[in-house]
Amino acid sequence: MEPFIHCENLVKIYKVAELEVVALQGLDLTVQRGELLGIVGASGSGKSTLLNILGGLDRPSAGQVVVNGRNLLKAPNAELDTYRRREVGFVWQQTARNLVPYLTAQENVALPMTIAGLGWREKRAWTNELLEAVGLWEHRQHKLAQLSGGQQQRVAIAVALANKLSLLLGDEPTGELDSTTAHEILALLREMNGRYNLTTILVTHDPQIARAVDRVVTIRDGRTSSETIRRVAEVEKALTKATPFYDELVVVDSAGRLQIPPELREATGIGDRVTLEATDGGVLIRPADLKRDA
Repeated sequence: MEPFIHCENLVKIYKVAELEVVALQGLDLTVQRGELLGIVGASGSGKSTLLNILGGLDRPSAGQVVVNGRNLLKAPNAELDTYRRREVGFVWQQTARNLVPYLTAQENVALPMTIAGLGWREKRAWTNELLEAVGLWEHRQHKLAQLSGGQQQRVAIAVALANKLSLLLGDEPTGELDSTTAHEILALLREMNGRYNLTTILVTHDPQIARAVDRVVTIRDGRTSSETIRRVAEVEKALTKATPFYDELVVVDSAGRLQIPPELREATGIGDRVTLEATDGGVLIRPADLKRDA
């Protein structure tokens, strides 16, 4: 089955004044349809740049990025406009980017449908369903100032889903919430992902993310560095009371490169050269003894 998202050797270079800043340095990423993926990494690692490219807000400098069969690198501007309106939704950390403050929750959710030209009857039915789904039907007439931070993000999720999209992108959607509310929002995003057959990608610093998603990809220095995969599904956890456990895997890109985590390099004395040795179980990596070679 073809992946829903395929990024290969993705490069993004920004020019700031006379300097060139390389935000992505040959990043590879594959996401399956229906997957709920978390992306983590230090500030400046390239997380938000990747999200902007996947959302059609920016174009890569080189490489390949295909979303649901659409080549975002080569797509004309008009095609990208259609893609942003009909296929992808965003939930931002800052409320001001998600909602119009002088509109009610119901009016905020209906606004994208009005812009898209939906009929009144269809718009009302879908708006009501989304408000019910995010648990805000009783607050539908409340404006922004009358809602808590968590409620505002619930409205933002409903707004993002208003045009019946296939890809939902969240940039730090729990960044301004307390831990309890953040957990509730992550649980809601997981519920919406399954209910509406979405593919969802969340960029976050939230340490709870691994327990809320199917897979966590770590980006370091503009490349995918490692991924953590859930081994016990939520349903199994609920039925068996088992504690989910996770495998952390180092990613090997299409050129055969991998990133050894800094703490492991320090613990094993690995500098900028290593030796590789084929063994029965795989490949053994050792720090190079440069003194001996000299």
